[in-house]
Amino acid sequence: MKNEFLEMEEKVVSVLKTVYDPEIPVDIYNLGLIYGIESNNDGEVKITMTLTAPNCPAADFLVEDVQMKVEGIEGVSKVNIDIVFEPEWNKDMMSEEAKLELGFL
Repeated sequence: MKNEFLEMEEKVVSVLKTVYDPEIPVDIYNLGLIYGIESNNDGEVKITMTLTAPNCPAADFLVEDVQMKVEGIEGVSKVNIDIVFEPEWNKDMMSEEAKLELGFL
């Protein structure tokens, strides 16, 4: 059972790594915008995420892209996306890979 949840989380992470903020050349997962991924036996996936700024012009695009791509994963029946601004995103939340890509290291 636990393996199924881990496998689903890995699939979701893999898909999230294909979603890019159009203004930043790094995927949203490595940017640190994903705060949580949960799934259940019914194939429902809940993603808790943030944006680089509350007034992010790409917000609608990002949420739609995440929704569409995660819904396309085999075994996913429903996707709930919760946008939060606490804790506030900052560049320290980025992966080492993202920091290198953006010249922060």
